[in-house]
Amino acid sequence: QHERTVREALTAGTHDKEVKEVPTLEAFQARFLDHAVVNNKPATVYEKRWVLRLHLVPAFGKRRLDQIGPADVEAYKARKLKEGQGAKTINNHLCILRKLLNLAVEWGELPYAPKVKQLRVTPSDFRFLTFEETERFLRASAPEWKAWLITALKTGLRVGELLALKWEDLDLVAGRVVVRRTLWHDQEGTPKGGRYREVPLSEDAVTTLQAHRHLRGPYVFCETTGKRLNHNRVKELVPRTCARAGLAKRLTTHDLRHTFASHLVMRGVAPQGGAGAPRSRDHGDDDALRAPVAGREAGRGAAARPPLGAADQRQFGRHPGRFGAVGAHVGHMTGLGRGGKEKPPTTR
Repeated sequence: QHERTVREALTAGTHDKEVKEVPTLEAFQARFLDHAVVNNKPATVYEKRWVLRLHLVPAFGKRRLDQIGPADVEAYKARKLKEGQGAKTINNHLCILRKLLNLAVEWGELPYAPKVKQLRVTPSDFRFLTFEETERFLRASAPEWKAWLITALKTGLRVGELLALKWEDLDLVAGRVVVRRTLWHDQEGTPKGGRYREVPLSEDAVTTLQAHRHLRGPYVFCETTGKRLNHNRVKELVPRTCARAGLAKRLTTHDLRHTFASHLVMRGVAPQGGAGAPRSRDHGDDDALRAPVAGREAGRGAAARPPLGAADQRQFGRHPGRFGAVGAHVGHMTGLGRGGKEKPPTTR
């Protein structure tokens, strides 16, 4: 019996070597989350922790990592679809599972990772306001929130970036804003992508922010006490304003970002990389702004489209190079990099 065991070990290449036991997914998740805390933003850590606790650990937790194969992944997808989960949500789960398995391979806990195929996702509806709808929307806005809404429409900043915006980030003479931070669950951090970026301010935006200037504190948008606003404070602002304007659409603040990019493309400002550049690939964060959609929708608001010239100076400003800067900003929003190449999906 001993000789047979030795022969089998020699054949397998494990003779005189310690055989390492492969951990279960439940056992390995703590190390995976520790790695996430060091390398990811708080929002991403929260998502990974939540998906593991509610979905992946109940499904695969007791299995060793080398016992999770393609058939198990397919069974998981089928089960979640029957439970009513959307394809995009399930793909988010699979993305986290794949990253966990790949990390186990990188750290020598697993010889190889199985291929994790994602579900095909139907493109979501791209919602934005036409030029005429934008005018109705702003006329219906509450006076105390008009500066917030105009800034969102004229800069394309994300909700968290607006909430964390400080006066020190604005240069109202040069007409620009430097996006240095974002807010998530009352935590301030670097913007998406981990880098600062500069956004041109239109004349309309500069005029609005100059009139909004206050001495209540460092934040541009705050309570009367100077306390920074939070997401719950502005969550219903855009839907409520849409209702007051009599619009059939019920948009969110993020859809004002879509509106900003769509209006620029309608006026002929191409994303960095050119008008014929390919679409970005949306990997699940709902932030890819698809210029071709705006092109298809342009006719819907064509009658209300302001003519080029004075309107565009209000939109882009008179500073030299502003059109190039705006094109770069749209390129950032659509995910298009230099030379018309498509950015790869963000690795979390």
